Amino acid sequence: MTSLTLSSLLLLLPALVNQAGAWILQRPSFHAQHQSALGMAAVGIFYGTSTGSTQEVADLVYQAFGSDVAAEPVDVDTLEADGTTLAAAFGQHDSLVVGTPTWNTGSDTHRSGTGWDELYYDQLPQIKEVLNGKKVAVFGLGDQESYAENYADATGELFDVFEGLGCRMLGAWSQEGYEHEASKSIRGDKFCGLLLDVVNQEELTEERVKTWVAQLIGEGLLDGESRAPSPEVSVQKTSPPETTKRVAEASVVLEEHSTLLNESIASHSSGGFTPHHNSERGTTMWTSPDGRKSFVTVGNRVAENPSKFSP
Repeated sequence: MTSLTLSSLLLLLPALVNQAGAWILQRPSFHAQHQSALGMAAVGIFYGTSTGSTQEVADLVYQAFGSDVAAEPVDVDTLEADGTTLAAAFGQHDSLVVGTPTWNTGSDTHRSGTGWDELYYDQLPQIKEVLNGKKVAVFGLGDQESYAENYADATGELFDVFEGLGCRMLGAWSQEGYEHEASKSIRGDKFCGLLLDVVNQEELTEERVKTWVAQLIGEGLLDGESRAPSPEVSVQKTSPPETTKRVAEASVVLEEHSTLLNESIASHSSGGFTPHHNSERGTTMWTSPDGRKSFVTVGNRVAENPSKFSP
């Protein structure tokens, strides 16, 4: 079995068949490209909590991204409520994932009942220049049976605050599979972010988090103008015989995976999956109607090991 993986093959193939023949591009690893210019993690995760449930979900989000992409979650109650501290905390990351519970049910503002309420309208506007243009996704917790008409309302306020400060909002989530009647977190026909009910649908929480994080990556949370430029591609010169050998290995891997690719495309390209296209990366994230399954395609190819995108 050749040592080349399918993903490395897809990266190397254009260079391998280049007319020059003797030049192979050596690209940085995926995770190396997604570290901030200052060496900090690309994704910052911030949450407010009263009982600890939102913190547990923030930890699941962190695990889904991985420690080489995301920083450990931070409780906003531990941040000093001043512009300098907040600017440093939020500014060190290229993208943000923020979460909240809902306690002040039915309120027009300050719905979270956590430290977010102290930041929304006094402190965060002071760092608008830091937040403007930053990619942000929100998640929230609520009880859709006891508060069916106000399900996870605070998530909508969290979304509105960051959007109002010029952030680029990602991560809209389908309402299918939920039993709520109304929510201030609905935008159009979707939730403004990932909503979770750890009281009545706890068994779905981990699956939903994994699928949502995969969706965020497909939407380009780790890419774009708010990020520092990726490291330059270095070039290594190799002899023609070595290049010929690499081309031969590439051909073997293509042949070995061609059946898998075709079967994966055929099995996933229908059934009501919704596409989320990322033009910057040339990928498309496909999510099922119930939000519990997803897979990624690169052009007309299914990404290596598509099953890992389905919880």
